[in-house]
Amino acid sequence: MTVSNMERYGKVAVLMGGTSGEREISLRSGQAVLKALLNVGVDAHSVDVDKTVFRTLQEGNFDRAFIALHGCGGEDGAMQGGLEVLGLPYTGSDVMASSICMDKLMTKKIWSTSGVRSPKSIPVDAVVDYQQIVTALGVPFVIKPSLEGSSLGIHKVSNEEEFHSAIKDAQKYQGVLMAEQWINGTEFTIAVLNGVALPVIKLDTPHEFYDFDAKYQANDTQYILPCGLCDIEENALKAEALNAFNVTSATGWGRIDVMVDADGKCWFLEINTVPGMTDHSLVPMAAASANITFDQLVLNILDTSFN
Repeated sequence: MTVSNMERYGKVAVLMGGTSGEREISLRSGQAVLKALLNVGVDAHSVDVDKTVFRTLQEGNFDRAFIALHGCGGEDGAMQGGLEVLGLPYTGSDVMASSICMDKLMTKKIWSTSGVRSPKSIPVDAVVDYQQIVTALGVPFVIKPSLEGSSLGIHKVSNEEEFHSAIKDAQKYQGVLMAEQWINGTEFTIAVLNGVALPVIKLDTPHEFYDFDAKYQANDTQYILPCGLCDIEENALKAEALNAFNVTSATGWGRIDVMVDADGKCWFLEINTVPGMTDHSLVPMAAASANITFDQLVLNILDTSFN
């Protein structure tokens, strides 16, 4: 006897919005996910996350949650912890892995002890000045907040004037500020779905780097798929990406960003445990290249709530 998707998944809350700097992107992701779930017969409902979210979920008699929240409050373990208390299954990584991967400095500490190559970085506080960073990392370097996604607050710094301007802007966002070694090379991204690395995407933008504008607003960013690597190189990059994902205990689905330098060395930048699911997003693009439709991708992600 065939079980319908409505019976298999029950009543599903698609959690979106929230209060982070990525709220608008999250709303777009959530609406795309909601539409896909309804397309395949899942009893899905949108929940715009605010302070009453856990009461809403409890009173709504939901059976599971699809987390489409980006940034703090949704991707950092906080939402996952609340759902654990409610006993409500949810998609993606658990509390610990979500917390680790949201914090770029913590991710790097785990990578450094696991043999995963990542650009050198140091936390920036009132004691650290420009010259100290130059001595440690060279010029140029990157200033970024440790707890933000979507490249919010990220700046390439080549001189002291740019440094002070970057600090001023980055302080608007969540987390300790960090300075990171600049890597010259080509940026790639690898989506992971249920233990499998999807086709690698090469990112090509006329911007200094793949910043917020290049991700969500510009029309001149090129997403190159196939990525241009030979099969051996692409498979090696996939294997390294899966290892970088797994050593943080991330599970279910996500996306890993990496730079490959002129010598072919991989420098891992960060993990997104709830990547974007908009029309500009990379996970749906990689899935399509693997002949996975958007609706099927969303259903596969929802399956991670059974893990």
